[in-house]
Amino acid sequence: MSNQTPLLHLTPKQAVPIAIIVIFVLAITMIKWGFVPLLSLLIVILGLLMFGLSKGLKFDDMQERMIGGVATGMGAIYLFSSIGLLVSALMMSGAIPTLMYYGFGVLSADWFYLSAFILSSVVGLALGSGFTTCATVGVAFLGMASGFGANPAIVAGAVVSGALFGDKMSPLSDTTTIAASIVGVDLFDHIKNMMYTTIPAWLITAVIFVFMPTATGDLSAVTELKDNLLKSGLVHGYTLIPFAILIVMALMKINAIYAISASIVTAILLTYTHSNPTLSQMGGWFFTGYALPEGVDLGDVGKLVSRGGLQSMFFTQILVILALSLGGLLQGLGILPALLDGMRHLLTKASRGVAAAAFTSFGINILVGEQYLSLLLSGNAFLPEYKRLGLHPKNLSRTIEDAGTVINPLVPWGVYGGFLTGVFGMPVISYVPFAFFCYLCFVLTLIFGFTGFTLTKITPEQ
Repeated sequence: MSNQTPLLHLTPKQAVPIAIIVIFVLAITMIKWGFVPLLSLLIVILGLLMFGLSKGLKFDDMQERMIGGVATGMGAIYLFSSIGLLVSALMMSGAIPTLMYYGFGVLSADWFYLSAFILSSVVGLALGSGFTTCATVGVAFLGMASGFGANPAIVAGAVVSGALFGDKMSPLSDTTTIAASIVGVDLFDHIKNMMYTTIPAWLITAVIFVFMPTATGDLSAVTELKDNLLKSGLVHGYTLIPFAILIVMALMKINAIYAISASIVTAILLTYTHSNPTLSQMGGWFFTGYALPEGVDLGDVGKLVSRGGLQSMFFTQILVILALSLGGLLQGLGILPALLDGMRHLLTKASRGVAAAAFTSFGINILVGEQYLSLLLSGNAFLPEYKRLGLHPKNLSRTIEDAGTVINPLVPWGVYGGFLTGVFGMPVISYVPFAFFCYLCFVLTLIFGFTGFTLTKITPEQ
């Protein structure tokens, strides 16, 4: 921001009622009335502008603070555009369909729950979207549950766990990009740092599902998915090269934009080894997302591969702009500084800082039911405190993912929870006890915060 000094100087007692009203308005509009988050954010922003006006503040000054808030996240907005292009490129080249095809090969009839978890992890990692993974692969597994004598609730818990692993760790995921960008760390540094909590949580979850074997059954539904993937003409082993380039450049600590750009160029070249799209078609795919040729119906496979494009990122980009505007306004009106002043005497060491950020992200999910806001608001609020406590910002991006991204599917009135209720045909409370991965990420981030294990420190000079 151009000016960090608040326009108003509020006390914690003055700020708390305003914060409660903000949370109440967000919650009632999104949960009770079903408003999309964009509309709810606009209502809150307009209300805060009216509050500032009543205190004698100029609109231009408040607007400057909102613009300053957005400026902190411009990297994310640019990166979202690159990711939209990358998903289209990986679809048209066959990289994602090929990865999913091989993923279906790990399915075991003897260990149905474990297979559901592993395959959902692979597809989630490839797609970067837990929503899409649950709506496609998740529905397929639930359809097979009765044939295997499996408990549908445990199946749903396994799918949610795997899908959220992919949503959390994929460089194509919007939540992963938001968490990294909001605190100003490199995307791949953020992903590597998350491995400290995510990999143990994944392994423990896998072990739990190992001890939940089911009777063998019919794998015809999976066979049909694999056959339809082959019929798409997109499955070729060499199309995994763009993923390899992305991983290698990430390990070399090359900027995410450059790594993504190199992968896109490689994917375009590979597309012409098995297809011959016109430039007009390719331009359309890069904007609206890849789509199978007209008249080709491959069932659920069509839903799996018809993704990507700049257009798919518009909603998230606008959401980020509005949420960052809200963060800038809360900072400018002195609300966030006053709230932090009220708890600063408690934030005397790293463990308390981690716990406060984690429970704030968790609380926003519970109260508001929106995972993006849990990332954006917590990231904005605690970044100065993490630096004051000598903690590297990548610790914060990991914390808010462990307590924000993975918690939303467990909230019945949350955006994710409401979506999954309709997709799975069961209430959220049914699968909540079996979404082990989501709990474990939250618990591990608290344990590591308390012990200091894996926390990266910075010096006052840094």
